[in-house]
Amino acid sequence: MNRILVLYDSKSGNVAKMAQLVAEGAKTIADTEVRVRSVDEAKAEDVLWCDGLAVGSPTNMGILSWKMKRFWDEVMLEHWMKIDGKIACAFSSSGGWGGGMEMACQSILTVMINFGFLVFGVTDYAAQKFTLHYGAVASKEPREPETQEACRILGKRLAEWTAVCVHGRKDEHPSGKMATRMAPG
Repeated sequence: MNRILVLYDSKSGNVAKMAQLVAEGAKTIADTEVRVRSVDEAKAEDVLWCDGLAVGSPTNMGILSWKMKRFWDEVMLEHWMKIDGKIACAFSSSGGWGGGMEMACQSILTVMINFGFLVFGVTDYAAQKFTLHYGAVASKEPREPETQEACRILGKRLAEWTAVCVHGRKDEHPSGKMATRMAPG
């Protein structure tokens, strides 16, 4: 069984909505169990349980939120080396386009890398000119169909990679599927 944790912090509720969309995408892969946890309710056991982890945070001055950073600094620090080799990705929302969401995703990925997570980028397009190379991003609430699809693609890709890399399910490899991809430009 593929085990995915969607861990998020959400001040306004926007990242929480993104987390639900990421979870929807992960659930499209067969034999995948998904847990969605806010950083306020999450426990170290949730992270130890999962094969793959999607981490979402509001953009806070271009980086992850203090609550999410505190979770990794205080709750997970004693579990460092126990979670090495799990797979992770990131998502973020800010108050507007150009608000630093991709930088926030990179700061999340930096924390994940320091804990030994394997992180990935997504080459698929959610719509023409709408990519999620560093993770799924939204300006405020994920209302636009493209933003919602980006979140779903991120969750699906996380579940695909964990199915392939953790469980040896080569049939779930993204490049082996006949997915419709939009060309750049």
